[in-house]
Amino acid sequence: MALAYQNKTYFVLSLCLLSMAVVGFLADGVMPSINGFIKLQTHSSRLINDFTEIAGSGGALLNAAVTGFLSLAVIKRSKVSMSGPTLAAVFTIAGFSLFGKTPLNVIPIMAGVFLAAKFARRPFRNYILMALYGTALGPLVSYMISEMGLPMGAGLAAGFAAGCLAGVILPGVSMAMLRMHEGFNLYNIGLTCGFIGLFVASAVTAAGHDISISVIWNESPGLELILMVPILAIIFIVAGFAMDRRKAIGNLPKMLKMTGRLPTDFMSDIGPGAALVNAGLLGLAGTLYLVLVGADINGPVIGGLLTVMGFATFGKHPRNCWPVAAGVILATLLFGKSLTAPGPVLAMLFSTTLAPLAGEFGALTGLLAGAVHLTVVERSAAWHGGLDLYNNGFAGGLTATLFVAIIQWLRSVKSEEEE
Repeated sequence: MALAYQNKTYFVLSLCLLSMAVVGFLADGVMPSINGFIKLQTHSSRLINDFTEIAGSGGALLNAAVTGFLSLAVIKRSKVSMSGPTLAAVFTIAGFSLFGKTPLNVIPIMAGVFLAAKFARRPFRNYILMALYGTALGPLVSYMISEMGLPMGAGLAAGFAAGCLAGVILPGVSMAMLRMHEGFNLYNIGLTCGFIGLFVASAVTAAGHDISISVIWNESPGLELILMVPILAIIFIVAGFAMDRRKAIGNLPKMLKMTGRLPTDFMSDIGPGAALVNAGLLGLAGTLYLVLVGADINGPVIGGLLTVMGFATFGKHPRNCWPVAAGVILATLLFGKSLTAPGPVLAMLFSTTLAPLAGEFGALTGLLAGAVHLTVVERSAAWHGGLDLYNNGFAGGLTATLFVAIIQWLRSVKSEEEE
């Protein structure tokens, strides 16, 4: 992507993150927001801790802005191009900073991946995406700090050490996980972190510590939270048109023909204008659905919407997302669950990690994958004790592996019969 587009994209992301902080300040005031932000640094962050309930809208949005700017700084310092994957990482980190990530718990993970790059004698820029997405294990750091019963100094030391160790092994494990689902799970690091978290949770439980799941959920989100994603979506759409003008719409049909399978970079392959417009449209569509069903648009839900928007530059578009989301909705109704309950709401948003399955194998496969995903994701968080914030990526990776294995087996049988 040209340097001019790079700079414009940095500006757009900075504007979005700044908007989050400003909205938070306007909602709660500057000092209450800062105090809430400080409180979050040593609070539990395992699934599901809604930071808008714990620290207020101001503290949560300030935390998202600061953590987002931290990720931007790491990208800039590493001299990595601003592309679909990196933009998706920034928006994902900002989104999950509304219910799990903080500057304090993401830095050790990044430091660990940095050490892994040194061990492998590779430039850190080669591992930058693993460092950014690997912050899904931030709750591991926070668990050591706030839930192990250690003195603050010892907890900080244990948390930093655990985060570094997790970061060191992330690259090797993530490459193995990618081979399992062959790129049909967009949240590959979610699968990786869930796999690692499974072993950590087992060790913690064996040592006699509690790692049971609990839910803190804001059931009365303010107007500032409800309007947050539409504001960011409009910024994306306006920026997309400003960058590419007529191409911002003209290139969308070409994008809709792509499967979205990893690695698919809409920013580079289609153009930044169309990618940003696509992101804005998906953000608005997701918000509209949530408003229509009456769901709570709180920290975790906004995190889901921002992740969808981020990956709309890196694999997702309306054509490959709707079948998977519809599969989750149909399964929710079939099993007699509420469309506004936390599990189904988050599953509907994050299940779009399986969008490449629908893009490659058709809408029916997407529907079935979405339905299966819902059943898996409601169990998988307990396996890793909520230590993997990308629980839907974990469940999505398992679901994608199942479907890819069956489809490839059927194709091989058919091929043998034709021979």
